[in-house]
Amino acid sequence: MQLAIFDLDNTLLNGDSDYNWSLFLIQHGVLNADIHKERNEQFFKEYQSGNLDVYAYCEFQFKTLKDNPRELLDRLRIDYINKIIKPMVTKEAIDLVENHRKKNHKLLIITATNSYITKPIADLFGIEDLIGTDLEELNGEFTGKVSGLPSFQEGKITRLNLWLDEKGLKFEGLEKTFFYSDSMNDIPLLEKVSNPVATNPDETLQKKAIKENWPIIHLR
Repeated sequence: MQLAIFDLDNTLLNGDSDYNWSLFLIQHGVLNADIHKERNEQFFKEYQSGNLDVYAYCEFQFKTLKDNPRELLDRLRIDYINKIIKPMVTKEAIDLVENHRKKNHKLLIITATNSYITKPIADLFGIEDLIGTDLEELNGEFTGKVSGLPSFQEGKITRLNLWLDEKGLKFEGLEKTFFYSDSMNDIPLLEKVSNPVATNPDETLQKKAIKENWPIIHLR
């Protein structure tokens, strides 16, 4: 089996779904802009520099989901996908996914962004399998805590191996493994697959790709 893995934010999407979700909630009065926007910007800069404390970030982001009824969040999410996310989906990204689908490759999205936001985005690409950072739930409502290990940096490798185990597969037994990502935070997984592809790469990843002679593509 050949496995094609895709990062989501700034890779398949021309933008960041997590960052823009916060801005969307601010616009709809769910978040206080004075309190939230500055901290959100700081976390975003830390992510871009590879210095993000993922647990601190999750605690900050998930509090919003905890403090609002699931019914309200579900309605807002539908509006968010239609108005904000769909315009971020480029033809080039769709063509890339479809090229792997036509070759009967197994398709997987792996993202540090929470699975509540990203599952309907994966559906836009027709990709059933998604590994995201999972949220703990109690009686259908979010608790504000992470469930399991965040799929971030080396955590993506751990979560990928767990996913493969669930399917009775081993990474070493796969014929080929592709991974497309834009971020320096994904270098651990890019180094593990047989076919790493720097996609819309940030400066650090671009330098790494040039040094390692990895393909560099742009989906914008």
